Amino acid sequence: MTFWSAIVLIVAILAITEMVKSRHRARHGITRDHLGSETLTDSRDAQREIEDLRERIKVLERIATEGNTLDARETQRISAEIEALRDKQAD
Repeated sequence: MTFWSAIVLIVAILAITEMVKSRHRARHGITRDHLGSETLTDSRDAQREIEDLRERIKVLERIATEGNTLDARETQRISAEIEALRDKQAD
């Protein structure tokens, strides 16, 4: 084994070890910020936040699709006609 292949092997082992350690920490709710400080997060809070985000996405999807249905377009067209008739009456 040459010197450089030994260096590559050592670096690969260190990288795999760090990856395994970070996965283990993540499973147990331990997070690390950019300064290296570790904090324990509550998994119930994370689950609650995920559920809130999913609910928000459902609402946004409903808002985005409601305006594009045929019924919504027809309602908008009728509403515009009614407003145009009201404007003609006011004149």
